[in-house]
Amino acid sequence: MRAQIVVYVLLAILALAAPFLGLYPVFLMKLLCFAMFACAFNLLLGYTKMLSFGHAAYFGSSAYVTGWLMTARGWGTIEAIFAGVAVATLLGLVIGAIAVRRQGIYFAMITLALSQLVFFICLQAQFTGGENGLQGIPRGSLFGIIGLGSDQTMYYFVLAVFVAVYILIRRIVHSPFGQVLKAIRANEPRAVSLGYKVDRYKLLAFVLSASLAGLAGSLKALVLGFVTLSDVSQGTSGEVILMTLLGGSGTFLGPVVGANIVVTLQEYLSDMVGAWVSVIIGAIFVICVMTFRRGFVGEIQRRFARRTGEFANSEPT
Repeated sequence: MRAQIVVYVLLAILALAAPFLGLYPVFLMKLLCFAMFACAFNLLLGYTKMLSFGHAAYFGSSAYVTGWLMTARGWGTIEAIFAGVAVATLLGLVIGAIAVRRQGIYFAMITLALSQLVFFICLQAQFTGGENGLQGIPRGSLFGIIGLGSDQTMYYFVLAVFVAVYILIRRIVHSPFGQVLKAIRANEPRAVSLGYKVDRYKLLAFVLSASLAGLAGSLKALVLGFVTLSDVSQGTSGEVILMTLLGGSGTFLGPVVGANIVVTLQEYLSDMVGAWVSVIIGAIFVICVMTFRRGFVGEIQRRFARRTGEFANSEPT
């Protein structure tokens, strides 16, 4: 427990001081947005054992709605973000209601097929800009008081939202609802035999995950000032799976670490090796699967728990 507190305190200090350490604020905000996206996905995969191949549908659709309302309708920042999240929530409810009736590969294929439908809609719809996407999305202000045009101000806003989402996910997992999700993950037939309405719990977890993924997408649209088809593409759905598994599915810090690794490699290696960055990330993933089967954070947690003799009672980091 003390080790966790120390880790969180150090991370908090680093996050607060990051803009003053010469790090590019836009890059840091992009890291936070994808870390939030990975944490949202981990709520579904890590704690409910549902593998979605179409989570970019919620991430991208929310980004499109927020961007369109900001540029075409002149909505405020908070209102546009809430609208984007509402669309992602509704989309998650519709897709989840169809998908949770199936398990395993059938569940994954349904989410993939329906996410491709969302991609096609974004490609053909006029308000999305088609292949050109949405450009020049303003950041606006908070309640008309605090302008978000400054990278530093926007960074602390995104950081505050990320921290709130992270705390919310921890609270969800440690709540009675989260304990039921863990029971479903461990043994779904037993959870059914105990009288739990498994499909309802899974659907609620799916909708929560979609909502938080949508929030990450809306913030990403404001940070970068544009939305493209890549935000709803299958490639982005694959990336969030990679981030979660690389860092450690079923741990709290794992998706954050995985998102930082993937986004950093993409950012700094793309200029040097071009398209080969995908090959390098894939090779790292293969090595991780072979040597760190629980992901980086999951493996560190397991080895630390073994050393201290508290593996059975250890809490995920």
